[in-house]
Amino acid sequence: MHSAAVNIEEINYELPSEQIALHPAEHRQNARLMDINRRSGEIQTDGIISDLVDRVQPGDVWVINDTKVRPARLYTRKESGGRVELLIIRAEHQHAEVMVRSSKPLREGQQLLCETGPETLTVEAAHGQGRARIRCEEPVDALLERNGEIPLPPYIQRDIQASDKERYQTVYATHTGAVAAPTAGLHFTPQLMAAMESQGARFARVTLHVGPGTFQPIRTNVVENHTLEAEETHISLEAAETIAAAQRVVAVGTTSVRCLEGAAAGKRRVHAGQGATNIYCTPGFQFQVVDALLTNFHLPKSSLIALVAAFAGLDLTMSAYRKAVVQGFRFYSYGDSMLLV
Repeated sequence: MHSAAVNIEEINYELPSEQIALHPAEHRQNARLMDINRRSGEIQTDGIISDLVDRVQPGDVWVINDTKVRPARLYTRKESGGRVELLIIRAEHQHAEVMVRSSKPLREGQQLLCETGPETLTVEAAHGQGRARIRCEEPVDALLERNGEIPLPPYIQRDIQASDKERYQTVYATHTGAVAAPTAGLHFTPQLMAAMESQGARFARVTLHVGPGTFQPIRTNVVENHTLEAEETHISLEAAETIAAAQRVVAVGTTSVRCLEGAAAGKRRVHAGQGATNIYCTPGFQFQVVDALLTNFHLPKSSLIALVAAFAGLDLTMSAYRKAVVQGFRFYSYGDSMLLV
């Protein structure tokens, strides 16, 4: 167990820009898979996602996050003509909390005109630090369906394509509310899931609406001094009971980990219900629910790589990342994955 404070440089690594995946694998289940044994430290690099069928163990419950990404990026203009880019973080009826990119701060009462339609938005409150609250003339999600854009991460430096609307969602996405996809789940297909179930796996759905805080870089020298924004969660009673009966809980993605560990009620047990979590897993964290983890490769100096280091150990995690770089794995949202058991 890692007990000393972690310096930010300990979760840093160098990545050639050409290994940032700008597009998903042609077929979801054909992305590469790195297998890591936490106990022995063995790292294998010759797998692909479809091999997950062979990784199923008796009594497995694979926990998937069924959040759905909103078309949450909205381009507007001030009455003066200046462009304002909005990222809808949370929406309720006709109101939304947003992140703002604008040459000048917004002010209360200001009108914003959608670039792709006649709709007008009103700034209800300007919070500062690039945050605001807006009001629409109709339900926010209806406006976004017509005018919004899927918010691909900024490191995917290309124009949005029609295929992103499908490929930047999991095949089981159900509950709208995320600003980013739970990317480990992007590899799954109905056929792969059915094949895993034929080997004895069960799937349990939970919901964590991924917010911008998940992807914000750690800006403190000591990793543990960082804080995360709370994200909305939901765990059904059925899912909680399925998880409690598992022989092994495999979390599909770091968001599933945070949802489960934020609702932990003991070994492989979670509290059911609606809630929120800002749980932050760093080396030394004691996991109560999750036994294995499927996850993509994450940005350096991020809370996500800190979580993986908490789960697998700092040295093994960074060794795996260095090996992934050398062996040409594809990184980040549309990239390859690792299974930690």
